Amino acid sequence: MLDLLVRAGRLPEGRSPVDIAVRDGKIVEIAPRIEAEAGRVIEAGGRLVAPPFADPHFHMDATLSLGLPRLNRSGTLLEGIALWGELKPLLTPEAVKERALRYCDLAVSQGLLSIRTHVDVCDDRLTAVEALLEVRREVAGYIDLQLVAFPQDGLYRDPTAHRNLIRALDMGVDVVGGIPHFERTMQAGAESVRALCEIAAERGLPVDLHCDESDDPMSRHIETLAAETVRLGLQGRVVGSHCTSMHSMDNYYASKLIPLIAEAGLHIVPNPLINITLQGRSDTYPKRRGMTRVPELRAAGVNVAFGQDCTMDPWYPLGSADMLEVAHMGIHAAPMTSREAMGWAFTSVTVNGHLAMGLPDPTLRVGGAANMVLLQARDPIEAVRMKATRLAVIRAGRVIAETAPRLARLDLPGRPAGLDPADYAPIAED
Repeated sequence: MLDLLVRAGRLPEGRSPVDIAVRDGKIVEIAPRIEAEAGRVIEAGGRLVAPPFADPHFHMDATLSLGLPRLNRSGTLLEGIALWGELKPLLTPEAVKERALRYCDLAVSQGLLSIRTHVDVCDDRLTAVEALLEVRREVAGYIDLQLVAFPQDGLYRDPTAHRNLIRALDMGVDVVGGIPHFERTMQAGAESVRALCEIAAERGLPVDLHCDESDDPMSRHIETLAAETVRLGLQGRVVGSHCTSMHSMDNYYASKLIPLIAEAGLHIVPNPLINITLQGRSDTYPKRRGMTRVPELRAAGVNVAFGQDCTMDPWYPLGSADMLEVAHMGIHAAPMTSREAMGWAFTSVTVNGHLAMGLPDPTLRVGGAANMVLLQARDPIEAVRMKATRLAVIRAGRVIAETAPRLARLDLPGRPAGLDPADYAPIAED
């Protein structure tokens, strides 16, 4: 007796529908046709069944705080940081937790079941740390939530940030964070990278630094991060987030830098929605997009995973926990519209995000965890194009969220009455 049987689902890498059998939270069989009794049967009807989404870069302590205590009128990164500084003293654990749990509900409905969130430690009360540790415990059954100790105001620029970062790690925060480009000098930024990597090496923890989130092509802390990763043997567990200065660097320096990133085994996490919104604000025309060099990093073999970063907070007034929206914008911002690249964009918010977080490869396979999302699309490109409805979200073999399919009812002479948008598109193949 199976717990769950998904019939006629199309895997991201497959052309023909398959059945997926689940027992005790694991996938026990994948085959063209499985004849078995099951506690629940889901008829996928040839729709895409994929791993759940992962967001390797988010700020849950600030999420859903839009308008508190005021709005970001300039729309700039620096005003967002200043506004967060105004809100921080007003935070309570209860308010942070309530907003975070609301966001987690939204995430589950969107099939987003793995999130790495940066938590500001430049608050001697460690209010957000306390709240999000509680949230991590409460959602552990359905979301893999990782916390990054993040000195938002600079490890050295803020007088108590270093001490508070250590306190947060002692409380159980998972990852060492930092923001070297926000230190007072380039030298201080480089020193912060070294110090943070040494802390991670001593404690056996991953590293995830906001790196060069700037239009300044001379902001080059990612180079130091790559060097420190190799020096300390941290390959594979270090993330450089944002890296927007690479968008403005000259090609010769980028041609030196990208192989160093690959050699160090760094994961790179651009955040398309936020990078193209916050960067280039001081430009007249032409305006820079600000997103890092995704195609070039991919070509060098670097694991690149798109992140959401913000949802309705001091930096970004939009957002919806929809990683397909993130992938969709990444395609436009890169730009990269080959079928291979568009298919990769889907992988960037599923498999690649998990790998950047140090989680197991979520590819659906026999013996693997029965974590999956049924999408109202036939393939990954269509899912990104349509920002497909999540028909069912499954965690450990249990359906934890369902959404009705998106259908239009037409009243037109001589035309079908019902329209599924996916059925009205050509099927293109390489």
